[in-house]
Amino acid sequence: MSVAASLHDNTRRCAHFTPTIWGNMFLPFASESKEVDDNVEHKVLKEKLKMLISSNDQSCSQKLNLIDWVQRLGVSYQFEREIEDALAKIHNIYTNNDNAQDKDDNNLHSVALIFRLLRQHGYPISSDVFERFKDVKGKFDNENITEEDVEGMLALYEAAQLEVHGENILEEALHFTYTRLKSLIDNNQLSPGLKARVSHCLSQPLHKRLRRIETRHYISFYQKQQDPSHNHIMLLKFAKLDFNMLQHLHRIELGNVTKWWKESELTRKVPYARDRLVESYFWPLALSYEPQFSTARMVATKLVSIIALLDDTYDVYGTLDELELFTEAIRRWDISLIETLPECMKAVFEAVVELCSEMEMVTAKEGTSNFVMPHVQQAFIELAESYLTEAKWCSEKYVPSYEEYKDNGVLSSTLPLQMISFLGMLGKIATKEVFDWICSSAKIVRAFSLIGRLVDDMATHKFEQEREHVASGVECCMKQYGVSVEEAYQIINDDVKNYWKDMNEECLNNPYNVPNSVLDCVLNMARVCEVVYENLQDRFTNGDDLKHYIVQLLLDPITIDRALTS
Repeated sequence: MSVAASLHDNTRRCAHFTPTIWGNMFLPFASESKEVDDNVEHKVLKEKLKMLISSNDQSCSQKLNLIDWVQRLGVSYQFEREIEDALAKIHNIYTNNDNAQDKDDNNLHSVALIFRLLRQHGYPISSDVFERFKDVKGKFDNENITEEDVEGMLALYEAAQLEVHGENILEEALHFTYTRLKSLIDNNQLSPGLKARVSHCLSQPLHKRLRRIETRHYISFYQKQQDPSHNHIMLLKFAKLDFNMLQHLHRIELGNVTKWWKESELTRKVPYARDRLVESYFWPLALSYEPQFSTARMVATKLVSIIALLDDTYDVYGTLDELELFTEAIRRWDISLIETLPECMKAVFEAVVELCSEMEMVTAKEGTSNFVMPHVQQAFIELAESYLTEAKWCSEKYVPSYEEYKDNGVLSSTLPLQMISFLGMLGKIATKEVFDWICSSAKIVRAFSLIGRLVDDMATHKFEQEREHVASGVECCMKQYGVSVEEAYQIINDDVKNYWKDMNEECLNNPYNVPNSVLDCVLNMARVCEVVYENLQDRFTNGDDLKHYIVQLLLDPITIDRALTS
């Protein structure tokens, strides 16, 4: 049976996905060299900033603000050692010699910033540090709020996002700061600039924002600050140069993957599936944007685009008999089992096998294939089996319990496969210890997987239920608890909030001493889901909804004012 004939078989479902909005836009970048000429000014500024971060001529508060700026401007990867050394000193001062702190370091803004930055870097600082900001009744004081206090409330709101289970004071802080800040906005009690900052923060807190998106936003904000100091100008110039250099590399990567996609002809061979290559690149770019992970991003982009083909094969095309045979072929890694299946399904299977072969070559060069590839192949098998489970539920019109759905949803989220594969491509970082951790740490894997599964479900279930489709987490929750759609959303949002606490807890405990770069990738997996499915939108399937971010991150460079000098 030809691809066209099988596609138009009336017994098959069809989702009628729209074509890609990007066409061949990124293809010309494939011909450009990935070797970026060394920028002398960038190098000079980098060395000056290293000295600034390492300098002892600043108070704790000044040093923390500098580190916060460096992180928000997206250049902290250039100063990892200097930042770690500075935070180690600050942690020592803060926890062992409280009297040595500057008086200015004891205000709400400074304490909240210390708390957030130390927790982000794995220091077990107690949330009891915020007890001093409560009134005699044990409540956060909400009287006489000035604009200066708003800065402290913003910092407290951001710090409280790193809460773990049982931290009631941070729960109180979240409620207090959100309620009070929202009231200040609604009652027009803030200046336009501060109102914009507060709105940005409340729309999505920093802890759940993608670093690259925040970088683009924060460069614009930082540029508007009325600070004529040399350090401000130097950091701004460096951030702009660095952003543009990385953007150049990123679009060349996407250009090369676009070339592969066109040559594979998978859009023609699998016409019922989503053609979302550019959106697929957004995922690994969100996981890690640093230059040394270029190969990982390109391989992971292929993975995400192929997962979309696999998902749509199970979800909108294959019959149950075909899918059972297809799943058995993946279990055995044997294409001969699917000789009777449509050519389009064979093309999907071949794409999976070819991708794994490429991943094996990459990991073989690093000497890690012996412990990476068995996990990758097993993750593919488990994904296929989870998809088959959902296909059976759909065929039988079975609505599982919410808990049963979530157990299967960990795998059908595709995120365990994505995370294992991406970490496997990170070269020397992909140690056996890292893989022992990610493959044994069921709690953190379940947490980021279900964040992804559930926010996806809330964004897509209405569209999917318009055709024959398995019940999503929303329908399962509604049935189990006998609640409305809105009430199901609330239950699911509460679950997502608790899964974030699980992730925070696991990252803070870190019994395997996993590098921060790996922990960041894990957190970023949950963050990209929060962004892609924000406000009940499916920005992966509906490319127009993601276009703004793609343009900002990959197409529009940042203008560097000639007045900015080093």
